[in-house]
Amino acid sequence: MALNKKKIINDPVYGFITIPSELIFDLIQHPYMQRMRNIKQLGLTHLVYPGALHTRFHHALGAMHLMGMAVEAIRSKGHIISKDEEEAVTIAILLHDIGHGPFSHALEHTLVEGISHEHISTLMMNSLNLQFGGKLDMALEIFNKRYPKHFLHQLISGQLDIDRLDYLNRDSFFTGVSEGVIGFDRIIKMLDVASGQLVVEEKGIYSLEKFLIARRLMYWQVYLHKTVIAAEQMLVKILERAKELAGNGATLFATPCLSYFLNNSVTAEEFKTDPQNLYKFSQLDDHDILTSIKVWADHSDVILSTLCKHLIARNLYQVEISNDPPEAYKLNDLVKESMSIYNIEEDDASYFVFTDTIKNMAYSIVDGNINLLMKDGSIRDITLASDDSNLVALAKTIKKYILCYLKELKHIDLQ
Repeated sequence: MALNKKKIINDPVYGFITIPSELIFDLIQHPYMQRMRNIKQLGLTHLVYPGALHTRFHHALGAMHLMGMAVEAIRSKGHIISKDEEEAVTIAILLHDIGHGPFSHALEHTLVEGISHEHISTLMMNSLNLQFGGKLDMALEIFNKRYPKHFLHQLISGQLDIDRLDYLNRDSFFTGVSEGVIGFDRIIKMLDVASGQLVVEEKGIYSLEKFLIARRLMYWQVYLHKTVIAAEQMLVKILERAKELAGNGATLFATPCLSYFLNNSVTAEEFKTDPQNLYKFSQLDDHDILTSIKVWADHSDVILSTLCKHLIARNLYQVEISNDPPEAYKLNDLVKESMSIYNIEEDDASYFVFTDTIKNMAYSIVDGNINLLMKDGSIRDITLASDDSNLVALAKTIKKYILCYLKELKHIDLQ
């Protein structure tokens, strides 16, 4: 008997959502997609917001659902989107994050250097296309911005894409941060196409203003929350130390695939040319990292064991955020103190004391506009059409400096 592939999924954010085709069902069942169940959408954010345990799998299904709504809305305005195009753009949004590594963005350039998750997503989609006999050709054309109907790519990647509509809504739901709630359904109903570009009807302007402000608030309140930064920086430093030790010949406990990436520096070119790199990457998820950290907490290396014990106990870095770089004397005092307490060299102190920068930009004009279709048929950028002067400010990059150090160094006199 043939397997029933017309499934209904109960999503906590949108209610019942349907899997629209047999091909999409088969893609969801594939190990590449099932792996997404074991990768948290928000890295270590659950250490601040305990409910933020949702996964990349949740997000992919939610984005798939919203894409169906968007296609329906655009068709209702008289634009032709064929059944094949609808399936292709739905596949593209379903698989758009498939190249994420463990803990999503937190470890993006730590395990594998010089290659983005978008690039790995493309490689995985190419692999799936081979496995499914070329049925993802059009989805890849749309994903890689090569399909003639440019607005289909804009639905996947742009200033107002389906990805953002779902993650803002979903992340605010699971964190409980109500400032991130957006009128996603109204925005989708206002979508249109003009001159081949994705636009929003003028009457949707206030929903768009709220969307941009919600995005800015979610960055400061969730994605760039100082304790989230502290946890994710500690995770990065743990993996950096593990890679350094492995590179110097130390034997570290790790699952086979994690061990492979700890002991080898895989380039972007090697990812393309050697299929085993992609296969081993596709076996990695949050569990590989967490299991290793629990074991490394007892490692003989004082830096690795200290950082692992701190993360497990949620004894995170102290993080100070400021508009100006931290004072040099303060940094030096903390470095000297860490060298004294842990009996380490100055070069190694950078695992316990370091500086970095964070950036927040809610709206990037150079990265594709959010365009409004005015009642007279003209097209205007949201920042020009809005009477809210705050929107212009949202297009500016806010850069802040962070100083991170172990909390046990706090007792020293830094005044």
